[in-house]
Amino acid sequence: QVQLVESGGDLVQPGGSLRLSCAASGFTFSNYWMYWVRQAPGKGLEWVSAIDTGGGSTYYADSVKGRFTSSRDNAKDTLYLQMNRLKSEDTAVYYCAKDPTSTGGYEYRGQGTQVTVSS
Repeated sequence: QVQLVESGGDLVQPGGSLRLSCAASGFTFSNYWMYWVRQAPGKGLEWVSAIDTGGGSTYYADSVKGRFTSSRDNAKDTLYLQMNRLKSEDTAVYYCAKDPTSTGGYEYRGQGTQVTVSS
């Protein structure tokens, strides 16, 4: 079955950097667009980025554009999110996801990894 396992979340100071990873299994990773989404405390799910099957095209929410970079290694079935110049408002649980639905959710999401930006 589809499994998405995120890692790399941590407590980091404002202005710092983190790299998240998402290990995928149970499907042909290279055939699917992949997504990063996040959920801040008390808020709904927010789309962060999308990456096409080959990794050549990436898209970002305005709130992270220029600071976050999504990439993938199809040989390792792994998705990455490089996060630079982190801000307190980036504090959230970060999920990798696939198969967006018509209602704004995703068919599959991992368990998430906590990113906390605080001094």
